[in-house]
Amino acid sequence: MQKTILVLGAGKSAIYLLEYLRDHSKTENWNLTIADVHTSHLKKDFPTANLVDLNLVEQVDLLHSHIEQASIVISMVPAFMHPIVAKACLTYHKNLLTPSYVSDELKAMEADVIAKGLIFLNELGVDPGIDHMSAMQIIHHLKDKGVHITSFESFCGGLIAPESDTNPWHYKFTWNPRNVILAGQGTAKFLVDGQYKYIPYHTLFERTDTFHIEGYGDFEGYANRDSLKYIESYDLHDIQTMYRGTFRRPPYCNAWQVFVRLGMCDDSYVYERNTKLTAASFVASFVAGDAHLPIAERFKQHLEKEAKTSLYPMFEYLDLFNEETEIPQNCQTPAQILQFILEPKFALAENDKDMLVMLHQFKYELAGVSKSLTSSLVVLGEDKIHTAMAKTVGLPIAIACKLILNGTIQDKGVLIPVKPSIYEPIMQELKSFGISFVEKEA
Repeated sequence: MQKTILVLGAGKSAIYLLEYLRDHSKTENWNLTIADVHTSHLKKDFPTANLVDLNLVEQVDLLHSHIEQASIVISMVPAFMHPIVAKACLTYHKNLLTPSYVSDELKAMEADVIAKGLIFLNELGVDPGIDHMSAMQIIHHLKDKGVHITSFESFCGGLIAPESDTNPWHYKFTWNPRNVILAGQGTAKFLVDGQYKYIPYHTLFERTDTFHIEGYGDFEGYANRDSLKYIESYDLHDIQTMYRGTFRRPPYCNAWQVFVRLGMCDDSYVYERNTKLTAASFVASFVAGDAHLPIAERFKQHLEKEAKTSLYPMFEYLDLFNEETEIPQNCQTPAQILQFILEPKFALAENDKDMLVMLHQFKYELAGVSKSLTSSLVVLGEDKIHTAMAKTVGLPIAIACKLILNGTIQDKGVLIPVKPSIYEPIMQELKSFGISFVEKEA
């Protein structure tokens, strides 16, 4: 009997997912339906797929109709829309896969999901996703040897490959730019040597640690919002250090902290206008100093006060002080305006390649001896479409979809991929796509 896979969302991170499902459709006897706001651009590469133009919020009846016809649903839409999809999946008894963090709304559905014999498998991309699966492989392997894990640190970053690193920020957008602008907001919480640590957003990017990946150099990591919840998820209840974070190349964090402290990443209010708004006038509204001086000079003075004068070329590169760059009316918050200014400067060029870097660091005790283990992953993209980010986000979801449909994965509930029954077959197949870790013990 032919099974129908419904994919909701066909953005930048979905290309490997869609190609995997397309390429396996004939041998697995699948029917593929792809729904997005606009799907005409998919006709050439997905000629046998059922393409549906769908506005998920405005066309709820159409959404329900396609979910009812599906055998399984993959939701690649923005995270806030997942509950809409999940409720419909419950109504029509359909399994659901997402790459996003488990929300409280989804977690509240768990009793109903189990009662209906379904799996809502979340956090199945790269971070979260491959980070969970690769970490749990090591954790279970170490525990099987009878070790006591005392410390776990994990960092991941979507960056630019060395050969495409052409700007002083050593960074380009390889995933949703809005998420980059808003990254780190809230308070970061983690555990170090038994001490709970809290970093408020306004100091987050100045509290970094440096890590070295052989063959790729140094990276700096800043803390993710809540590392503490993974003590439970990873079953590491007596661990002394639990620290998860994000990688950037130095001196990105030191410079980004300037935007944060000025308030230019704020998304909580509408930026009022009483005249034409340009990049230069936007920056000027956040920087103190003599209004008769050019904004570039005032910005330099601000950097001098922050002891960051050497970073000026990074901000100059962004065309922040351009009087000709007019900000459109639909950019309403400071964060949206900053995103508009940065997107052209951080865009991937046609032949650019991105890079996904992940690092796990474990410390443990075995027979009274302290040891350490590092596990690292570097994945390079092919071009601006077939990116490392899209590859590592999309393939775990595609593989999990196949494993659920063929009965290999039979777990039920609102889950993340921390069980061997889920992560082992996914990680095994990922190796065939060049997604494999390098481990070193000391």
